[in-house]
Amino acid sequence: MDGHFTGYASLFGVPDLGRDVVAPGAFAASLARRGVSGVRMLWQHDPAEPIGSWLSLEEDALGLRVSGRLNLAVQRARELDALMRERALDGLSIGFRAVRAQPERGGRRLIAVDLWEISLVTFPLQPGARIARASRLHASRPLPRLRPALRPPARARA
Repeated sequence: MDGHFTGYASLFGVPDLGRDVVAPGAFAASLARRGVSGVRMLWQHDPAEPIGSWLSLEEDALGLRVSGRLNLAVQRARELDALMRERALDGLSIGFRAVRAQPERGGRRLIAVDLWEISLVTFPLQPGARIARASRLHASRPLPRLRPALRPPARARA
């Protein structure tokens, strides 16, 4: 149990449930300006719940690939580490401000964003934004090719 994990916080060219589509290169200026230490790791986008730190954030052909480490001295982080290892928690979500965007098919194409934080979440707005590997679980396997769902999950009705 070491708290390390990898995954994708955003996928390029894939609409999220709010109909935003992130363009390749959208994070470049923000990452250059802020650096990895300038992007916070939070639980459910709550600024009162920092849970660790990012070790690397980089754009590749698929999206924003991340590597992070939960701070296991923090009780919430220990709980999240246990849930991630059991695959009960695997969502990632970005917190950002749109710097440059264009209207596109009922949503926006995000050309440049100012990335503030990346959160571990229960339900990501980008269905394919997922943790691919937690701790030493499957350490010998490479990150999988993600196939995001394009339809929102069915909602329960009361």
